[in-house]
Amino acid sequence: MSRGGIQGFQEDRLSQILAARRLTQVQLASMVGVSPATISKWRAGTQAPEREALERLAGVVNVTPEWFTRPPTEKVSLPLFRSNASAHVAARAMLEARLEWAQDIAVALMEFVDYPELNLPTRSFSDPEQITPEDIERAACECRDLWRLGRVVVQDLALAVEGAGVILVREETGIAQIEGLSAWSEVLGRPLILLSADKDNGYRSRFDLAHELGHLVLHRHIQRTTDRDRHKLMEKQAHHFAGAFLLPAETFASEVRMPVTLDDLLLLKRRWGVSVAAITMRLHALGLLDEDGKLALFKRRSARWGGKSEPGDGDRKPEQPRLLRRTVDLLVDENVMPLDAIPRHIGLAAFDIEMLAGLPEGFFQGKSNIVQFARLRTVQTNAEERVGHDSTVVLPFRTPSKT
Repeated sequence: MSRGGIQGFQEDRLSQILAARRLTQVQLASMVGVSPATISKWRAGTQAPEREALERLAGVVNVTPEWFTRPPTEKVSLPLFRSNASAHVAARAMLEARLEWAQDIAVALMEFVDYPELNLPTRSFSDPEQITPEDIERAACECRDLWRLGRVVVQDLALAVEGAGVILVREETGIAQIEGLSAWSEVLGRPLILLSADKDNGYRSRFDLAHELGHLVLHRHIQRTTDRDRHKLMEKQAHHFAGAFLLPAETFASEVRMPVTLDDLLLLKRRWGVSVAAITMRLHALGLLDEDGKLALFKRRSARWGGKSEPGDGDRKPEQPRLLRRTVDLLVDENVMPLDAIPRHIGLAAFDIEMLAGLPEGFFQGKSNIVQFARLRTVQTNAEERVGHDSTVVLPFRTPSKT
């Protein structure tokens, strides 16, 4: 039985756009000029929009009409959010949709480039109760060893994470309460991390990234849950991993002189790129502070600086993703695809691609100068030399060196 309207309309795309734009069906109906019941039928798949209605729909949500006829890529794994509060349901749905759009961008660009090989420690925990503090310390050390970081300060964690094959996105979300999320993508064969750029604090952003890395390493095979205690335990474990990764026990502990003062911690903060609050928690995890000592430090911190900010928070700029941004730049520089063809190829609005790929605002209206982080390897362009005589041009990346 025909449902009428445009053939191939993907109702899942409509649900995705409602989440991404944080619109209700009633709001969207008013914008498109149809009844809420019509939107419900489109979303349920019992009816598809006619051509003119589809063009209006695409116009008001700022995507191409053709985007609604593309089958969505396979959904990413369910992210683990730090807040399960019901007040954040719409916010979580929006961020999941944005992460799926980042996946769409990465998949579209993967036709032309080889991303760095995935290089993360593998763990097969099926229950957070199985994970011991020693397991977390070992996983953090193994991650450093895989990335050849030694036990010194990580100069640029974003660069290291992307060099390990993770797709990293950092954008303003308007949801400061949710600092980040991560998920595994089957279609990409690698994970994605989305960090909020709403707080311009390099110390916080760096720890948030290490926290999400902890989830990817420790909790990949653990089913997501709404159980409050189980969720809280997984968050605590990701925090422990972040502290262990950024502040390795052997070298960090040797720099601490006890009893420690807040001024001492500010010096350590600047050196290691980690907040005083996170350093205090790490000292407790390492047994250098007992519970009373930890609480006393936090009380002094709060009395001296307040509960949220610390001195020097603005001294360190957040580390920026490079991989997707550089990929787009390569396609243009190597004449693989004209600048204005890239949004059409992906199907999303230019400004959404710019935000998710970390491109300058207005990039697709005129190419800006983009920093190159590595050179291209020699690319064979003779069609007879390509595997299977495929016409796709592959631009492999060289994994960036790490300090």
